[in-house]
Amino acid sequence: MWPRLGIEYSQFIRTTDDSHKRIVQSILQKVYDNGEIYFAEYEGLYCIGCERFLDKAELIDGNCPEHGTKPTLIKESNYFFKMSKYQDWLIDYINKHNDFIFPEQYKKEILSFLKSPLKDLCISRPKDRLNWGIELPFDKKYVTYVWFDALINYISALDYPDGDLFRTYWKYSHHIIAKDILKAHAVYWPTMLKAIGLEPVRKLVVHGYWNNKSMKMSKSIGNVVNPLELVSIFGVDGLRFLLISEMVFGKDADFRLDSFITSYNAHLANNFGNLVSRVINFTIKNFDGKVPECRELTGLEYVLQEKVRRKVDSIKKALNSFQIHEITKIFLEISALTNQYFDRTEPWKLAKNEAQRDRLGSVLYTCCDIIRIMNILISPVMPNISLKLAKYLGYDSVKTEELDLNLLQSGQLMHKPESLFPRIEQ
Repeated sequence: MWPRLGIEYSQFIRTTDDSHKRIVQSILQKVYDNGEIYFAEYEGLYCIGCERFLDKAELIDGNCPEHGTKPTLIKESNYFFKMSKYQDWLIDYINKHNDFIFPEQYKKEILSFLKSPLKDLCISRPKDRLNWGIELPFDKKYVTYVWFDALINYISALDYPDGDLFRTYWKYSHHIIAKDILKAHAVYWPTMLKAIGLEPVRKLVVHGYWNNKSMKMSKSIGNVVNPLELVSIFGVDGLRFLLISEMVFGKDADFRLDSFITSYNAHLANNFGNLVSRVINFTIKNFDGKVPECRELTGLEYVLQEKVRRKVDSIKKALNSFQIHEITKIFLEISALTNQYFDRTEPWKLAKNEAQRDRLGSVLYTCCDIIRIMNILISPVMPNISLKLAKYLGYDSVKTEELDLNLLQSGQLMHKPESLFPRIEQ
C-alpha cells in the first residue's frame, strides 16, 4: 500500500533480524544481571490475539477490548521485569516533561492509569506454549514477551549501543503511535529504558482511529475501507490531503465518502485548483508564457504579503507541534486570500488598458509567487501535484529552501496547466 500512496521509508527492519535478536538478548542479560528480572508463578487472563495478560478492569463485558474475545485463564511460571519499581519515577517524569505525551488527553489517561499500583511486567513465555519468540539468554526454555522484544527495535534499528546512528539520533527521537499501543509506549518502554540507563524518547505523538460512519472499522463487521480504492476517486495526492485535513490529530475521525467528495470539491477543486488554473492561464496568455516582472507594489500587495508571511509562520509552528490538520487549514486560508486579491484587483480589466500593463504584471507576479510559496508548503502532503505545479511555474523541482516571498524569477518560461483537481460528482 505504501508505494501506491507515495509513502517512503528510509529504513525497513524486522524483529526477526539477527542483529535485533543479539541486541534484545544483550539487554535482557544486562537487566537480569542487575537484579531487575525475577522468576515467579503467575495466574491471569490471557488474550492470544494481544499475546498479553489482561487486567479485569480492562475487559469489556468480560472480553478483550481490542479483539472482542474472552481471554483464557492461564497459570504458569514466568520471568518478570520489576516495572513497579519505577512507578514514582515515571509519574514524576511525565509531570516534569509536560510535552512528553501529546496530545494532552493521552497524558491524562496514563497518569490516571498510574494512580493504581503498577504491576511487574511478565516478559517471557514458555517455549512449550509459544516457540517463535527470541530465546532468553539466561533460560533456554523461555522466549521473550513480544512487547519487550518489539519496543527494543527502536534502538536496535540504530545499532545500540555504539552505532553512529544511535549516537546521532536517539536524543532527538519521537515516536508516532496509534492510541491502542499507548500503554506499552508510555509505561513499559520508559521503564525499560530507565532500567538500561537510557533517557525516554523526546515525545510520544499519539493518533486516533479512522471510523466508518461512527463505527470502528472491523473485518468481522465488514465496514473496512480500502484506501487504494479511494485513489481511483481522489487521486493519490487528493486522498493524502483529505486524510490529513479531515482528521484532527489525536482524535478519532469519521470517514464518510460523501463528505470526502464535498471537501475535495470545495477545498481542492474550487479553492486551490481554481486559483492555480486562472492565475497561471491568465499570466501565460498575457505575458507570452513567461513570468512577468514585478514593478511597483501598492498597499494591497503589502497587506497580502504580510498576511501570507504570518500564515507561513503558523504552518511552521503547526508542523513542529504535530498539529498536522492545521497545515492544510492554513494552506487553504492562503489560497482563499489570494483568490480574493485576484478578484479585487480585476486583472481582466487591467489587461484591456496598455497603460496598466506594469500594474497587471505586478498583480500576476504577486499571485504566481504566492502559489510558488503554497506549493512548497503543501509538497510533503501532495508531492506529485507539487512537482507538476513547480513545472507549470517553470521549475524542474520544488525549491523547498526558497520560502521567502519575491523569489520567483521574472522571465521564466511557464507551462500551461492541466486541471489539477477535476470536480467529482456525488
